[in-house]
Amino acid sequence: AWADQSADDPDPHALGLTARHLAYVIYTSGSTGTPKGVMVEHASVLNVLRALLDVSGLTERDSLLAITTISFDIAGLELCLPLAVGAKVVVAHGTSAIGLQRYLSHQKITVMQATPAAWRMLFDAGWEGAPDLSALCGGEALPSELASNLGRRVKSLRNLYGPTETTIWATTFLTDTRIEAPHRYVPIGRPIANTRIYLLDGHGAPVPFGAVGELYIGGAGVARGYLNRPDLTAERFLVDPFSGKAGARMYRSGDLARYLPDGNLEFLGRNDDQVKIRGFRIEPGEIAARLLEHELVGDAAVVAHADAAGDKRLVAYVVAKTTDGSAKADGAGLAASLRAHLGGLLPDYMVPSAFVRLEALPLTVNGKLDRKALPVPDDDAYARRAYEAPQGEIETLLAGIWAELLGVERVGRHDNFFELGGHSLLAG
Repeated sequence: AWADQSADDPDPHALGLTARHLAYVIYTSGSTGTPKGVMVEHASVLNVLRALLDVSGLTERDSLLAITTISFDIAGLELCLPLAVGAKVVVAHGTSAIGLQRYLSHQKITVMQATPAAWRMLFDAGWEGAPDLSALCGGEALPSELASNLGRRVKSLRNLYGPTETTIWATTFLTDTRIEAPHRYVPIGRPIANTRIYLLDGHGAPVPFGAVGELYIGGAGVARGYLNRPDLTAERFLVDPFSGKAGARMYRSGDLARYLPDGNLEFLGRNDDQVKIRGFRIEPGEIAARLLEHELVGDAAVVAHADAAGDKRLVAYVVAKTTDGSAKADGAGLAASLRAHLGGLLPDYMVPSAFVRLEALPLTVNGKLDRKALPVPDDDAYARRAYEAPQGEIETLLAGIWAELLGVERVGRHDNFFELGGHSLLAG
């Protein structure tokens, strides 16, 4: 049908297209080792664009800096929101701190959306802020101290929350940094237009005001479901019994939250092992499942550790098979082998920074993984090359910077920044 259309912009109705057709399928991490594709329809994308236009006040005079990879769903907002009102989109090539500062200054950027890690990276690189910039922050919990620092240096700061399954963003909160937040993290606010939020207990009943409940999301943003996964779709996408609208559905997020006295929502973490790192939603179980495919691994667990700066890093704990003589490789050699194995199966952001070898995984009396008993990774847990001391002034200076940034004791001249646990934001 497309080939039969004229060279002009075709009429979607002539092609039989409606707002219920898919806009995209985007994959998120899966706890069973198989990523799941979320099917998002055009109507859902249109709703979040209209809602964010209303709350952001974006006009044709604005310029938005798009910094997000296309494999992350918030890129859809960066690319489509400005075009919806005739504003300018500036697509960043690379996300180093120095590069972003140049874009913000030279391109006269008025709107930028980024994760807390990216905003912190800018400050760590000496960025002094931009008084005309409207800052959007989402992808992971926004620490109050970062919000206070950022809010004083920009025109406005808005915190955003939403799973991929409910189309980019579901709630929004305009921060008021003149008042110090009493909580560790900034509230996630209230639902955007045509979105319903429910806090429910284990029986599916609403919890009392102020009590902790699991966050369910209904309304126009709810995705169609998971591609070719009817079982998982039925488990997570449920009939909405509170809507009163025929066919209404809600998504069970697995996130915990409660209402604050002012009616805003406070995010309190997960009710499972899922984590968010630099905005990417990660199921540690998927990584562990891939590790178990390696011939040297008998058992494995993956958890997120926060470093001294508060940045989360993935750490893999592995029990090597003793039947294979090669399993007796030193810790660094095993880390390098496992990192290479995962690098061919998973995206970079899902490859752990460190690999800790254990004789056995610590368990609680109930037979579950005892996370508190897992040791902090030492230098040998990071993938490193045979050590050779840095040579010359430049190598010595770089090795010192890397050691400070990565929290490792020493860095050799053949070591790789990313294999030692670094990432692009930290490199900036």
